[in-house]
Amino acid sequence: MTLCIVMLLALVFGAGGSMLISVSFRQSLESERDTAVRSFRMVESTMVLANSISPQTGYEDLTGTLRQLDSQADAPWSGLRLSDGARSLYESGSLPFPAETGGEPELCTVRLWAEDGAGILQVSGALQVNNSYLYLDAGYSVSHLYTLRQIQLNIYYRLLAAVVAVGVVMSWFLSMYLTRPLYQLSRVTRQIAGGNLSSRANIRSGDEFEQLAGDFNVMTDRVEEDIAALQEAMRRQEEFMGSFAHEMKTPMTSIIGYADLLRGQSLTEEDQQKAANYIFSEGRRLESLSLKLLDLLVLRKRDFELTEGSPKAVISALVQVLRPSMLEKDIILQCRCEEGRCRMEPDLVKSLVINLIDNARKAMDGAGNIYVLGQMTDTGCRIQVVDNGRGMPQKEISRITEAFYRVDKSRSRAQGGVGLGLALCQEIVALHDGTMEFQSAQGKGTIVTVCLNGGRL
Repeated sequence: MTLCIVMLLALVFGAGGSMLISVSFRQSLESERDTAVRSFRMVESTMVLANSISPQTGYEDLTGTLRQLDSQADAPWSGLRLSDGARSLYESGSLPFPAETGGEPELCTVRLWAEDGAGILQVSGALQVNNSYLYLDAGYSVSHLYTLRQIQLNIYYRLLAAVVAVGVVMSWFLSMYLTRPLYQLSRVTRQIAGGNLSSRANIRSGDEFEQLAGDFNVMTDRVEEDIAALQEAMRRQEEFMGSFAHEMKTPMTSIIGYADLLRGQSLTEEDQQKAANYIFSEGRRLESLSLKLLDLLVLRKRDFELTEGSPKAVISALVQVLRPSMLEKDIILQCRCEEGRCRMEPDLVKSLVINLIDNARKAMDGAGNIYVLGQMTDTGCRIQVVDNGRGMPQKEISRITEAFYRVDKSRSRAQGGVGLGLALCQEIVALHDGTMEFQSAQGKGTIVTVCLNGGRL
């Protein structure tokens, strides 16, 4: 940037100054030429007048006239010469005449001779005297014009050097000022590349650089959010793998231990029955775990087609099937649903409601009530499962949809849970472009609200 500004400044200022001096010199030279021609015409007219007054064969009067004119203090010429073409009749002045005499009657020939900073204007013409021609040459020194031009050039060169020097300094600081935001962005970029994702560009220039810095900060915020989300996903994946390994380890240890006990020792019929029951229960828990994981994988890898269905029909039929098993545990299961139809996947909705009712059942320490409510909305339907069980702390609500997460791990494992029910529900709700919210208070119960937005018919 500095080099471009300096080169442009030098080119424009240099060309402009040189042109100005050149034009001024040519105008001065033209003015000197006009003055020389007028002066020559005056001398020529004087000689013609002198010859007309006293015509003669000799040239004494003409040379005398030239001598008188030459003796004037304000004579503009620096030298005169009169010749007949073969010899010089009169010659004066300190300037040599570098050109041969020449010219035509009533015409002036002007020649410029310049050498080593000196300049001579030679004006030549022809006079008819007694049927012959005499040739008059006048020399005018224009060396002062060349000297003046050289002085102007010297001053101009110094001024140009000063302007270029000032231009270098100003353009350097200007380029530093203009590119300082780029250095700041570059520094912030290196800091981010080094791992400092919280670094931001703080540029307040009020121009495009500030806009660029703002866009850069927005991009960095998004990158930081994405990286944080990836780190959180990795953390949850690690927790998932750890929880999965732990869930597999406990039943497998029990199964192997009791199987080894049955194989290697003689047990009473009661002990054999107890060992077989442990193996059966732990095997069922492994089966439940594998089925839940399979459902999650299927939900994430398949595109389900939503069809027309009645939420009331699905929920009512499901409640009728589950109510007897709930009564055995002194739990009253009731439902109240509105008529209506919407777009949904009936089997997935059924699995969703089963898991929510099952979670409500596990929240009961004894007798209790579970209510399933169904309402139609503009975008689909709303399903609520309400229980009066133990409830859960507010800090646990944000994590209950994570795979293998349990509020009360010992109680859930004793009830046969694997911690995947709500994770499965979350996937089903997402397939219906819906939402799932929890409201809970310890000792009062929990309300789960699910909105399915597949579209109302």
